[in-house]
Amino acid sequence: MEKEPIYILAIESSCDDTSAAILNHKNVLSNITASQKIHEEYGGVVPELASRAHQQNIVPVVHQALNKANIDKKLISAIAFTRGPGLMGSLLVGTSFAKSLALGLDVPLIEVNHMQAHILAHFIEGQEDGIPEFPFLAMTISGGHTQIVLVKDYFDMEILGETLDDAVGEAFDKSAKILGLPYPGGPLVDKYAKEGNADAFQFPKPKVEGLNFSFSGLKTSILYFIQKETAKNPNFIEENLVDICASIQKTIIGILMDKLKKAVKQTGIKNIAIGGGVSANSGIRNALRTAEKNRGWKTYIPKFEYCTDNAAMIGIVGYLKFNEMDFTNQSVSAKARYKITQN
Repeated sequence: MEKEPIYILAIESSCDDTSAAILNHKNVLSNITASQKIHEEYGGVVPELASRAHQQNIVPVVHQALNKANIDKKLISAIAFTRGPGLMGSLLVGTSFAKSLALGLDVPLIEVNHMQAHILAHFIEGQEDGIPEFPFLAMTISGGHTQIVLVKDYFDMEILGETLDDAVGEAFDKSAKILGLPYPGGPLVDKYAKEGNADAFQFPKPKVEGLNFSFSGLKTSILYFIQKETAKNPNFIEENLVDICASIQKTIIGILMDKLKKAVKQTGIKNIAIGGGVSANSGIRNALRTAEKNRGWKTYIPKFEYCTDNAAMIGIVGYLKFNEMDFTNQSVSAKARYKITQN
């Protein structure tokens, strides 16, 4: 017997991507994202420009998501939206739009924690690695976050370790900037690293207690190294770019994997899932696949389209909360700081 359809319209606007998706239960019917190119000339996301672009993009993106899913808005069961964490101006656009539309359609409103959504994206139907079994360890790695989270159930999570300063995505982007690469530089470091010798240059790994991370010291050591070498040879970066990128990438992945191995040892949990924009990095994916073979881990790597900020991951959380009748009301407001452990 076929299940009664539950159509969730999901909206994501936490940073500089405006995204809308339609899910029926755990199936993604559409997942439309409008990226903002304007930030490239500034070398990073400009919050004021991001919120303005969201205002321009949100109506066409939602319209396109409904069209692609071939769903009339009157069939929507509930609207899920990113409440936080993220840039306040960007979050306000998505929150206000979701509240207005839910009011107009007279459907329930569901608030979603963006970082929980990165983890729960693994429960979207059709993942190549299948669905993780509880409990599992999640490593969320993005431009703004680096965390190891113990996931006991959909909404029962505990942070075991997090970054004390820069996030891993920031470390990639700032290293790229030092090398004169355009923003966003993380994917370019990954691209060049594939052609380079990862053992060409050595960078120090920070010594940080427990399962916490620190990337600011690494960034400084890369800066000093480049300054020293370019003083001797002005063409140093140009002549060694692929090797520098490979060496930086190896160091960053080494830091992440060391902490993950420590977390597995501490908890005894060998189910590992990654999420967040940096989980699209090929080096991290390869390191996890190697650990799966050599250490007996079961690793879960999301499809590329569910790694970066997207509305489908907001929709899956919306569906899981819909099943629990966990709705919010019209007095809800955006929350720039929003811990993964807060429901």
